[in-house]
Amino acid sequence: MPSSCRKGSKPQDPYTMSKGSQLEGFCMDLLSELAKKLGFKYRVHLVKDGSYGRQDENGNWNGMIGEEADLAIAPLTLTAAREKAVGMTKPFMQTGISILLRKDISEAPGLFDFLTPFSAETWVGILIAYLGTAACIFVVARLSPCEWSQPQSEENRFSLFHSLWYTAGALTLQGAGPHPKALSGRVICCSWWLFTLVLLACYFSSLSSSRGSESTHLMVKGFEDLANQDVIEYGCLAGSSTLAFFKNSNNPAYRRIYEHMERAKSFVSSMDEGVRRAKEGNFAFIGESVSLDLAVARHCELVRAHEVIGMRGYSIATTLASPIIKNLSVAILQLSEAGELTYLRSKWWASSCMADKTKASAAQPHSLKGMFLLLALGLGLGTVLAILELTSKSRSSAGEQKKPCCTVLTEELSLRLRTNTANRPQEAMEKDKEKA
Repeated sequence: MPSSCRKGSKPQDPYTMSKGSQLEGFCMDLLSELAKKLGFKYRVHLVKDGSYGRQDENGNWNGMIGEEADLAIAPLTLTAAREKAVGMTKPFMQTGISILLRKDISEAPGLFDFLTPFSAETWVGILIAYLGTAACIFVVARLSPCEWSQPQSEENRFSLFHSLWYTAGALTLQGAGPHPKALSGRVICCSWWLFTLVLLACYFSSLSSSRGSESTHLMVKGFEDLANQDVIEYGCLAGSSTLAFFKNSNNPAYRRIYEHMERAKSFVSSMDEGVRRAKEGNFAFIGESVSLDLAVARHCELVRAHEVIGMRGYSIATTLASPIIKNLSVAILQLSEAGELTYLRSKWWASSCMADKTKASAAQPHSLKGMFLLLALGLGLGTVLAILELTSKSRSSAGEQKKPCCTVLTEELSLRLRTNTANRPQEAMEKDKEKA
């Protein structure tokens, strides 16, 4: 085992990045762990031409494969051609080929997209407001003597079912009679009407804007979809192993993808260029799934297709017949079994996106907070007015009956809030007549 080695690398986020005069990233952390396990020292230098390694027509390699170094560590794909030129360790990361594109291109209209203008919390709030308003109308219609003057003989028009129906009718701008006669009931109804007008205005505004952009949506779930359409341009990194995969494939869809890229010359010169074009829209970038996952973590408007093909691994390259290659492979397997590689992956691939940050902004509860508050005030005011109306009538009745006001008010409340039907005496008289 050599006590020191010269190590080549290529700057790429998050594998190897410059931080002042130092280098950091996934590959630097991995190299540090390997050095601790195997007990060697290293000196890092960056590849001169900044490429991974491509073989020219004469069989010469450039980039990291052709670099004079003991080790080359980077997201270097393990291929048969590279294995012939250099020694390759066991893969330290598994990857494949996938598609990177904008969310509005990859997402299909859902079955319940009509609910998206409002968040789930807002819909729950609307349901609670609806039930609360119907309950208030039902209670106020029973409490207010202006609405129900003779509970002993007169049937209350606002049953619980009719209160629910009346509130639903107002919510759909259809209306459902009869309407409240008392001031307390009208205050509640006016508050609910105002609430529904603002609510429907917000809903239709958000729905129309989302439907307007939906017309440009194109579903691309995988490579078959990509090959069978001609609306979205697509390409991959020039001279990459990804391009070689499509070039050498016998799959008809993959061959069509390769032929299209060759015909359109839609290759990109770097990963950053592919991500930039995908962000601009109408372009799908084909690349290593691990690198695409990083782009998704950094750019919230992007998404990676679920389909991954051509699974392969990233390996460390050494010189042919290097005595260190066996020990490096064993150390990589040990790090994998100990969970160290998983930890490093989560450390450097941490997402900077908040959940659903880039989705079309649904109306959150706080955006309608004022309307919910106004409705609550209207319901409260209507209920207070109904109690005042009942108290005023009880006071008048108490003077006529020469009873304490509290006693008369208690009797009225008991009569009006009784769960059984108010006109039961009248029904009993009608039954007696039928029997006679």
